[in-house]
Amino acid sequence: MSSIPGDLIAPGQPLGRCPAGRLPLEDRLAWLRSAPVVLPVYGAAVNGDDSVGPRRPGMRQVAREAGVSPTTVSNVLNNPELVAEGTRRRVHAAMERMGYLPDSAARRLRGIPSPLVGAVTLDIAGPFFTEVCRGVEDRLLQDGCMLMTCSTDLQPGREQHYLRELEKQRVRGVLITPVEADLDSLVALAGRGVPVVLLDHRSDGRLCSVSVDNQWGGEQVAGHLIALGHRRIALLSAAIEVQQTAERHAGVRKAFLKAGLDPGRGVLDVRVPSPDITETAAAALEDVLGAADPPTAILCLNDAAALGVIGGLKERGVAVPGEMSVVGYDDVAFAAQLAPPLTTVWQPKRELGRVAAELLLDEARAGHRHQKLVYRPQLVVRESTAAPCR
Repeated sequence: MSSIPGDLIAPGQPLGRCPAGRLPLEDRLAWLRSAPVVLPVYGAAVNGDDSVGPRRPGMRQVAREAGVSPTTVSNVLNNPELVAEGTRRRVHAAMERMGYLPDSAARRLRGIPSPLVGAVTLDIAGPFFTEVCRGVEDRLLQDGCMLMTCSTDLQPGREQHYLRELEKQRVRGVLITPVEADLDSLVALAGRGVPVVLLDHRSDGRLCSVSVDNQWGGEQVAGHLIALGHRRIALLSAAIEVQQTAERHAGVRKAFLKAGLDPGRGVLDVRVPSPDITETAAAALEDVLGAADPPTAILCLNDAAALGVIGGLKERGVAVPGEMSVVGYDDVAFAAQLAPPLTTVWQPKRELGRVAAELLLDEARAGHRHQKLVYRPQLVVRESTAAPCR
């Protein structure tokens, strides 16, 4: 029997079809015995990469499984108040058994709100925002929503990119800690139907906001250090001055003035780049220790920066708090475990997130009025601060 040359099968010719009329009968029979047989696969779908995968059950299959009409299934998903409780339970049980997932894109086209909420933060890797977003998640879950997080790294262009993409996704709303003070673009976003709540940032009244009284926090820290005898304090803050650090600086200056001291002589302003804040804060010590009139205390923009500062001081043989007092901000989980335990400012992190999510969900309700909620932080005195040695 002669062999069958491979080039007799034309490119693109369906498998299982013999090139009839081009081979002798004996060779055609041999080809049929050896050719692959393609059988129809029921309950499967061809994916974008030409692989075959299980077909997702549709609304009609769920309706048959639950013994109801497709319209009833649709109402269970979109207008549950129109369906009796027993029927809703039966339909949801059928969905669970079959692994049915509603098409979120189609639901959005029909005007049904997305379950996604965007959170645009300064840095989600920072322990402060991690804890805040956990509070957001806990509240959103109660309404069947989920969180999508983004980090701007204090870059306005990056912030605008995320806002555009979140709007394209038709998210339920956006929680944001804005980089800049100008809120016009966020107000415009809200005007296009995307609810916006400011997180850890005070509003001018045009949007809801949940924030902390940072001026009070800065004043309490500086008052504590002044009471210990410090007259020269370094403020480590972000390279771009956001609202939070500006308010803390105002609080520090207020404390100096209250004590009859000149903040112009008593405060050394040192800027720290945002990425890898622990390392960059340690590097900023060169500016602090090399100053003509070096400070005796350092107030860091957050506890992560304080961690880097304490490590950098130890490497340079500077004792904390014997030769330099260090104060953090936020009171994150590791603050009390540092050596020495860190004096810091407690902020209600999870509560900030929970309340911000509550305000966002409330935006869709009738009679909603914008609220501006401000929490008061608390000074937590531990062992990283003491009277100056000089």
